[in-house]
Amino acid sequence: MNDHASAGHQTTVKVGLGERSYEIVIGPGILREAGNLLARTLPGARTAIVTDETVAGFHLDTLKSALENAGIGNEVITVSPGEKSKSFEHLQAVVDGILSARLERGDAVIALGGGVVGDLAGFASGIVRRGMNFVQIPTSLLAQVDSSVGGKTGINSAHGKNLIGVFHQPRLVIADTALLDTLTPREFRAGYAEVAKYGLINQPDFFEWLEKNWEDIFAGGPARVDAIARSCQSKADIVARDERESGERALLNLGHTFGHALETATAYDSSRLVHGEAVSIGMVMAHRFSARMNLASVDDAQRVEAHLREVGLPTRMSDIKGDLPDEERLLTYIAQDKKVSRGALTFILTNGIGRSFIARDVPASEVLSFLRENRPQ
Repeated sequence: MNDHASAGHQTTVKVGLGERSYEIVIGPGILREAGNLLARTLPGARTAIVTDETVAGFHLDTLKSALENAGIGNEVITVSPGEKSKSFEHLQAVVDGILSARLERGDAVIALGGGVVGDLAGFASGIVRRGMNFVQIPTSLLAQVDSSVGGKTGINSAHGKNLIGVFHQPRLVIADTALLDTLTPREFRAGYAEVAKYGLINQPDFFEWLEKNWEDIFAGGPARVDAIARSCQSKADIVARDERESGERALLNLGHTFGHALETATAYDSSRLVHGEAVSIGMVMAHRFSARMNLASVDDAQRVEAHLREVGLPTRMSDIKGDLPDEERLLTYIAQDKKVSRGALTFILTNGIGRSFIARDVPASEVLSFLRENRPQ
């Protein structure tokens, strides 16, 4: 873990996509440098900042000052916080705001916020004028290590999460690790689930390092920049090899098929469940289901659950407040998830910690039995 910068320094991770390669700049306090970073990447561009009301209160003035000091014009488009903003109604409002600002294709849409703002602003920038420049300034841990990297954008449908969207890569990602101090403990924990995911996919040594260093990450010590840089590098490497998820990139969905079904089942009600919490439960379910199918050891599933529970994340369906739909309905949500191909259920399963793989023909009957066995009592 010593190849990345420690706290107080910044580090850069490159996403290698040929002519469309871009940098993820990571470190504390770098929001103040956003104007200079943007001017270097997109000289002469004007900007529309898309943010939500909560984030705007914390960070908008700093970003506006940084842009104005670099001579970069900006308009602000504000949306409501929360998953419900990933809708056609909010997409139209953002698109109208960009067009009203008279921005041209060579200008830039900046997403200042968590994953919801990034997904929404990214989708808008991908479709206005058939594709504008896009800059991600993620303000949550989850967005810094996952949704801001890799170009997936989108909104939700009544049929499921993220079913409407486009692949549209950013030109620059600015991940200011000091912004994470404004998150609630619950939001920070939810983002940590995605950090742990990178260890569980293909880096058992990273997962072991997290088991030892998670308290320093939560406290904002040197391990925080390390963990974010390592996570971004892990995702960047996979995206560079498989940008549009025709193969290996699907591994990044570890825990997401179960998790998305649970989010749909709770109608995206963040008082009951937020995305990272759903992923935490989903990753434990994926490891336990793998053990049930004799693909992995029960010990590994228990170790994953123990670590996520130690940091304060939910790990079982019974941890979700309120009633859930029956198992048949949950299975329909799983089948509607976009990891389905020609009707066969596709899951990311595992042979153990750091040994995940794509399982394309998982029998629905096995999943149903597993869900019944795990019915909240």
